Amino acid sequence: MEDALLRKRHSLSHILAQAVQREQQWDVEVAIGPAIDNGFYYDFLFSSEKQIKEEDLKKIQNQMEKIVKENQDFVLFSLSDDESKKLVVDLMKQKYKEEMRSEFAANWEEITFYANTIVDGAKDALLRGIDPEYIAYYEKVTSYLQEKFPEKFNGKFVTFLDMCEWPHVENTKELDTKAFKLDKLAWAYWRGNSNNVMMVRVYWLAFDTKEELQDYQHMMDEAKKRDHRILGQKLKIFTISPLVGSGLPLLQPNGMIIRKEVEDYLWELHKDKGYLRVWTPHLAKEDLYKTSGHAEKFWDELFRVQGKEESFFLKPMNCPHHMQIFADNQFSYRDMPIRYFEPATVYRDEKTGQLSGLTRVRSITQDDGHLFCRVSQITEEVWTIVEIIKKFYTTLGMIDDYWVRLSVRGPEGKYLGDDSVWEKAEWALREASEKYQLPYKIGIGEAAFYGPKLDFMFKDAIGREWQLATIQCDFNLPVRFDLSFTNEDGEKERPVVIHRAISWSLERFMWVMIEQFGWAFPLWLAPVQFQVVPVADKFNDYAFELAAKMRKEDFRVKVDDSNDSFSKKIRNAELMKIPYVLIVGEKEVEGKTVSVREFRSKKQYVLWIDELLEQVRVERKERRI
Repeated sequence: MEDALLRKRHSLSHILAQAVQREQQWDVEVAIGPAIDNGFYYDFLFSSEKQIKEEDLKKIQNQMEKIVKENQDFVLFSLSDDESKKLVVDLMKQKYKEEMRSEFAANWEEITFYANTIVDGAKDALLRGIDPEYIAYYEKVTSYLQEKFPEKFNGKFVTFLDMCEWPHVENTKELDTKAFKLDKLAWAYWRGNSNNVMMVRVYWLAFDTKEELQDYQHMMDEAKKRDHRILGQKLKIFTISPLVGSGLPLLQPNGMIIRKEVEDYLWELHKDKGYLRVWTPHLAKEDLYKTSGHAEKFWDELFRVQGKEESFFLKPMNCPHHMQIFADNQFSYRDMPIRYFEPATVYRDEKTGQLSGLTRVRSITQDDGHLFCRVSQITEEVWTIVEIIKKFYTTLGMIDDYWVRLSVRGPEGKYLGDDSVWEKAEWALREASEKYQLPYKIGIGEAAFYGPKLDFMFKDAIGREWQLATIQCDFNLPVRFDLSFTNEDGEKERPVVIHRAISWSLERFMWVMIEQFGWAFPLWLAPVQFQVVPVADKFNDYAFELAAKMRKEDFRVKVDDSNDSFSKKIRNAELMKIPYVLIVGEKEVEGKTVSVREFRSKKQYVLWIDELLEQVRVERKERRI
C-alpha cells in the first residue's frame, strides 16, 4: 500500500470513530482502527441501548462526509508515560486504549496522539444539532490540550482524540467524500482472543478517487458471480459432506479432471529438469516432527492418531519425509542436486469457523518439491524453479504485473537456526532475485519458521492478487536431520534444502482457477470439452460416431440426445460454457463435416472432422487459453 493511500485510509478511520461518537454514542469504547488493503475498519464496544444497526450506517456515512468538509486539521502530540496514562484513563476514559498504552510504555515506545481540530469560532455552526454531551466532553479535552500545548491548540476546538502512531493527512480537505463507502458490519474479539469481549467491527472501503472505488466495487460484484463455492456446486466440481467433515472436500469427476490436468502439467514442467517422483505415507511417528520442529511450531494444528502401541501425527508437511528419503542414500558431490517431486496431501486442524470451500481446508494437497544442493548451486536452482513458475502462470494468463516478496525474518516469532544461517539463506535468495532481475520487495516477518522464501504474487482475471508459488531456502532442516553428502575431498558436506511449490496447493489453486475463468475453462482444463448437438433425432447416430472418434483422441465429449428442443440444447451448452459446441444435421452427415461454435471467441464455422481434430490437438497440446 502506498504511503499516501495509507495516510488517507488511517485518517478516515479516525473520521469514522468521530462520526460514531457524534451520531451513535459519544462515550463509546473505541479499540483499534487500522488501514487495510481495501480501506479500513474500527472496532467499537457500544452500550446495550446504543447498539449499532444497519439503518444507523447511512447517518454515520453522512456525518463522515460532513466532517471531511469541515476542513479539520490532524494534530500530533506526545506525552510521557504518567501524563499519557492520566489522559487515557481520567479524561478519555478508554480502558482498551489504556491496555495498549501500558504495553507501549513497558517497551519504552513513545506514546503519541492525534487530535482533530476545527477553528474555535466555527464550533457553534459546525456542531449545530450534535449531542450536547459530545460537545461538553470535547470542551474538556480542548481545555486540557490548550493548557498543555498552547502553541498547537490555541484558537482550535478538538472534535476527536485518539492514541495513535500512524501517519495521517494534514487536513481533511485532502480526502474525497466520494472515494469511501461502507463495506460491512462484523463481530471481532478484542485483540483476536476468543476469551475477550466481542466488539462490533465496522469495515469501510476507501480509495484515492471515486473511480478507483467504483472499479473495486465492480471487481467485487464480478467476484460474487465467480464465487467458487457456488460454481463448484453448480458444476459438480467438489462436495462438502457433513458426514465427512468440514474442510475435507470431495472431488466430483469434473473436479478430478481439472486437478489431474493441473498435476500432469506440473509434472511435465519438472520431469526434464532432473526431478524424481517419490511417495510418502500420510502419517508418521511424533519423533519425526519433533526432530523437524513442526511439532513445537504447529502443535495445535496437528491431527493425532493413536495406534495400538505408538502415537502418530497425520503429516502437516511433506519435507520431513523427504529428508528421510535423502538420508537413506549415499550421495556424492557428483550427484548433487537431488530433486524430489510429490503432489501429496497433508493435514492441518484449522478452526471450523475459518473453513470455506476450497479456500481454507484441512486436507491440503501440495505440489511439493524439495531439492538438495550445494550453496554454490542455489542461484542456478532458484532460476530453474523461477522458469517453471513463469511458464506455468503464462499458460494460465496470470503473468502480467506479477511481483515477488522476499520474505525474511521479523523481530518477533519463533525461527529455527542461528543468525549466521539465516543471513546466509537470505543473502542467497536476494542474490538470485537481483541476478535474474525479479520484481521483488522485502517482506519483513513473512519468512517460514525454518528459512526465508520468495513468494510469487499473481493477479487473476478481475485484478485480485493471490500468493501462489513459493521458493523457500532452508539451512536448518539439514542440520536437524544431520544430512550430508561426500564432497571432493572425501569429507561430509551439509546440503541446503530448497522447498518449492508452484501452485501452492491444488485445492487453493483450483479455487483460484474456477474464479479466474469464471467456469469458462480453456479446452485443456474443461471437464467437458465438446458438446455434440444433433439437429434432430435422426442425426443421433452420426453424433455418437463423431463423439466416439474424438474420445479415441482422448477428448472429453458429450452428446445431447435429450428431448429438449434444438435451441434449448444450444442454450444449455452455452450456459455450461463448454468450449466447443458441435452441431450435426443433414448437411454435416452428407459432407462428413461438423458445424463448430466456439464459446470463448463466439466464432462459427464448418470443418471436416479431421480438420477439427488437427486444430484441437494443437490447441490442447499448447494449452491455449
